[in-house]
Amino acid sequence: MDIILSYLHSGFTQVFSFIVLLGVLVFVHELGHFLVARWCGVRVEVFSLGFGKKIFQYKKDETTYCISIIPLGGYVKMFGEQPGETIPESEKPFSFSHKKVGQRIAVILAGPLMNLIFAFFIFMIVSSLGELVKAPVVGEVQPVSSAEKIGFKPGDRVLSVNGIELKTWDDFQAALDANLDSTVAIDIERENTKERVKLDVPVKSKKNPSVVSSKSQIGDVDGLNLFSYAAVIAVSPSSPLATAGIQSGDRVSKINDIEITNFRDLEPALSKLYNSADAPKPAELKFKIARNENDSKKKLEQEFTIAGVDTSKPVTLESLKVESTQLYVDRVMPDSPAQIAGIQKGDRIVSINGKKLTVWEDILNNIKSFDGNGKLAMEVRRGDEMVNVDVTPNMTTHMTQHGTEEKRFTIGISPYLMYAAPETVLLKFTDISSILKRSTERTWEVSVMTVLSFVKLINAELSPKNIGGIFSIAQAANETFKIGLVAFLQMMALISINLFILNLLPIPILDGGHLVFYTIEAIKGSPLSMNKIELAHKVGMILLFSLMVFALFNDFRRMLGFM
Repeated sequence: MDIILSYLHSGFTQVFSFIVLLGVLVFVHELGHFLVARWCGVRVEVFSLGFGKKIFQYKKDETTYCISIIPLGGYVKMFGEQPGETIPESEKPFSFSHKKVGQRIAVILAGPLMNLIFAFFIFMIVSSLGELVKAPVVGEVQPVSSAEKIGFKPGDRVLSVNGIELKTWDDFQAALDANLDSTVAIDIERENTKERVKLDVPVKSKKNPSVVSSKSQIGDVDGLNLFSYAAVIAVSPSSPLATAGIQSGDRVSKINDIEITNFRDLEPALSKLYNSADAPKPAELKFKIARNENDSKKKLEQEFTIAGVDTSKPVTLESLKVESTQLYVDRVMPDSPAQIAGIQKGDRIVSINGKKLTVWEDILNNIKSFDGNGKLAMEVRRGDEMVNVDVTPNMTTHMTQHGTEEKRFTIGISPYLMYAAPETVLLKFTDISSILKRSTERTWEVSVMTVLSFVKLINAELSPKNIGGIFSIAQAANETFKIGLVAFLQMMALISINLFILNLLPIPILDGGHLVFYTIEAIKGSPLSMNKIELAHKVGMILLFSLMVFALFNDFRRMLGFM
């Protein structure tokens, strides 16, 4: 019964958040058309949220306001908007088609512009409420990288660059972008000791991996990452943790009374409990773990007790026979080169072609650099045994985190690897000038990103698999709604700007198509012929319907796990 109620609650939340999101955005868009139409003296006959059968209606003056049964859009029906419609002479002053071409352009343009203005207004609200953004805290530092050689350590907080104080990770990235191919002075604060250190850091110019950014080059420090590895552990079969019931792939959230966030927190926690001269050594360890976090049916949070810890020597991860899951295989894809070669879930990949491995990126880089000849000789530890396997990688196509597709060699495995949520700070503005500045910046950034997304899709630089339909919007609405008001408002602003850009595309039946017709009319002094307009509308309908079907196809593929 509880499971049924949980599903019903989840379903209601998803439908409710989707209707609120889409309903508000449609209302704002149609309100733009409505207000400017009335301002121009056009009689508005119907203002509808939704399509199809009316489930609620109210008439005031000459306009019927209604809510219709299909909540996937809306419309404003204006008197005389159909070209060629017979209008009595006395009624022409109220007819849309008989208004000056500039007025008709204003009415059509008002809908998309209202979406843009609304997004700006939302960003003003978000700026005043405060939004959680990524703090300028270093996550992982890759071994033998430039960042490690310079002196960066995981958990370092970046305080300033060239004397300019930072609030967020985006501020840090912006400072790097402003100092391409030069050396900057960076002040940092160590994670545990709070020691302040000054580093001279060379900033390299790197091609921006994001194809929807206006910046072609960004500043980069090799080996410096924002995200930290979560405290997911690999447990040897002979470990006391395994005896207690803890498994490889479990995430540690607490040891005794010490909260654990990142993998790097584990060793200091053990040191604090057992290797401190001032503190009594506990007789047992209590590990609180989370298991199967991505599966709501199998998800488990439980505390395990490890008794009889040998305290005669330092208690470390090594003495407990625990290590990072970096090199452990979590999943082997069916019919993949790895499965054919005999690699199994839980295997630890020790070396490839004789090269010892340290982190998961070492495995990826060795496989990516395969030249297509011969096989990869992989040494694998399975339990307490060493196994040698030969694997022939396949060339496959993958979606990158930036929405592009790349072809590379793979063997069909994925790691236990999990990243912890980065530290956040509340970015909040109180004075109106700062609020307006932040809202302008956010509106501009999202608008540029949206325009570039359309351009890159047309140029085939961005994968069409990124196109989503109503199910993607519903999922985004539901996820942000559960996070909180600010996240939901940010998603609403993003989609509102998308609607602004989408409706201005020069596709007949969209606002942009009508704007093209009226612009041509303004230039040539007479409207296009009815035959040409009707033909253009048919082509536009086919294009729009095809796009909707393709977007739904992508949605279903995502839901079925094929993307």
